[in-house]
Amino acid sequence: MSSQTAILDAHYMARALELARKGLYSTHPNPRVGCVIVRDGEVVGEGWHVRAGEPHAEVHALRQAGERAQGACAYVTLEPCSHQGRTPPCANALIEAGVARVVAAMRDPNPQVAGQGLQRLAAAGIEVHSGVLETEARALNPGFLKRMEQGLPFVRAKLAMSLDGRTAMASGESQWITGPAARSAVQRLRARSSAVLTSAASVLMDGARMTVRGAELGLDAEGTALSLSRPPVRIVIDGRLRLPLEAPFYQAGPALVVTAQPVDPAYAAAGHELLSLPGEAGHVDLAALLNVLAARGLHEILLEAGAGLVGAFAQQGAIDEYQLFVAGTFLGSAARPLLDWPLSRMDQAPRLTITDVRAVGDDWRITAIPKAADGV
Repeated sequence: MSSQTAILDAHYMARALELARKGLYSTHPNPRVGCVIVRDGEVVGEGWHVRAGEPHAEVHALRQAGERAQGACAYVTLEPCSHQGRTPPCANALIEAGVARVVAAMRDPNPQVAGQGLQRLAAAGIEVHSGVLETEARALNPGFLKRMEQGLPFVRAKLAMSLDGRTAMASGESQWITGPAARSAVQRLRARSSAVLTSAASVLMDGARMTVRGAELGLDAEGTALSLSRPPVRIVIDGRLRLPLEAPFYQAGPALVVTAQPVDPAYAAAGHELLSLPGEAGHVDLAALLNVLAARGLHEILLEAGAGLVGAFAQQGAIDEYQLFVAGTFLGSAARPLLDWPLSRMDQAPRLTITDVRAVGDDWRITAIPKAADGV
């Protein structure tokens, strides 16, 4: 491949990734995918996957291209599917359209595809190439990829803290540490997630509903108000069933309640699912919970909870990414810490790789991943 071809491939794939990001809040449980069709140096078709059950990115792009797809090159952010799901195989659509070349950012780890889409295209005489901007493509679908490759969901922990690493006053008072811009960013984190996971202690303290507030999502890159096509599943871990069914959290809609207690039919009668996963010392088995969530097709989990539950996940190595919102204030030594994680020596301290730091209104947003997960 010539250097000029490589440059053009990266250019058009970057546009395909830009299109794929339009599905950030709507494609679940499918991955976010974009497609660009180029013929003789001209973009003749573009598309992105909007939501599950509707046409995939390649189909939208082919429809826009029409007859101009004949002999063209298709750039797609994920290997075209080769199996019949709720929509026909995209590999077949590309073959029937007569494209001459297909460039994929990465192979699809879904066992139903796993290279078969590219193989089908090659068998039809189409030139295929993959691995263009693969790192960027993987970053777009971390949950889908982890669930397909490891059988577990991607867990993203959101934490808001003061400059001295405190999350709430000793009384539990915490509203609001951060400002409106940071809260809007958190709403977007919820909106992109398959599920939002919290604890009974957090809900009892704040009266939280853990819903997505559409008015706070903000605008997209084109200045259009963001909207959510499907709400994330709301999950509360309540090991001892302390949270009353009259709580605002339950009144906000159906929820999945995870407990260490026997199943109580009152929850089903109120429209909620009660899942019993007893672990050690009367606590919920968190590892078992993650397996259940993955089996249900939930691949991006936003963990929004207090020091206890977040600390428990962290100690099990179950957090893939931290989203830390830091406010320009001090809460003092009596305030509550960020994590319950008893450490006694420096060599026990977990190391993080900070991947992004940016201002969000008057606050700062830090994205960090555990060192062990760096580059995965």
